Amino acid sequence: MPKSLDEIDLEILTEIQADGRITNVELAKRVGISPPPCLRRVRTLEEAGYIQGYRGLLDPRLLGFDVTVFASVHLSSQADADLKAFEDFVRQEPLVRECWMLSGEIDFILKCVAPDMATFQEFVGQLTAAPHVRNVRTSLVLHNSKYAAAVPLELKVAD
Repeated sequence: MPKSLDEIDLEILTEIQADGRITNVELAKRVGISPPPCLRRVRTLEEAGYIQGYRGLLDPRLLGFDVTVFASVHLSSQADADLKAFEDFVRQEPLVRECWMLSGEIDFILKCVAPDMATFQEFVGQLTAAPHVRNVRTSLVLHNSKYAAAVPLELKVAD
C-alpha cells in the first residue's frame, strides 16, 4: 500500500472518478506518463483500496424508481451485537441503497429508493418491526439540488 499519493496518483484518481470507462492509453496520455507505468499505478491504487470498484451511475427515475426517502432510525439498544444485527438486516433490504451509522440522537440514516409509496410503506412496516428499532422517521425527497458521488480530490494536496 502506498504510504503517500503523489501528483500523478491524484491525477489518475481524478480522471478515473470523472470517467470510470477511460482506457489506460487515454488515462496515461491525460496524466502525462506512458501506458505501462500508468497501468501499474492503477493496479497499485486498486490493491491499496483507493479505487474500490467501477460502476455506472443510473438514473433511478428513468428506471421507474420515483420515490427516494431518507429514514432516520433510532434503536432501543446500542450494544455491538444489536448494531450489527440492524446492519445485517438493512444489508438484506434491496430498497436500502445506503446505510450510515451516526452519532447523536439518530443511530442510522438510510437512503431508500422505491418504485412507489406503497412499496416504501410496506418496507417501513418491516423496518419498524425489526429487532431493537425504537422509532423511524422518514423524509420524502422532493428535489435533489446536488449529487456528487465523487471525492473532492481538488482539495487534496499530494503527500
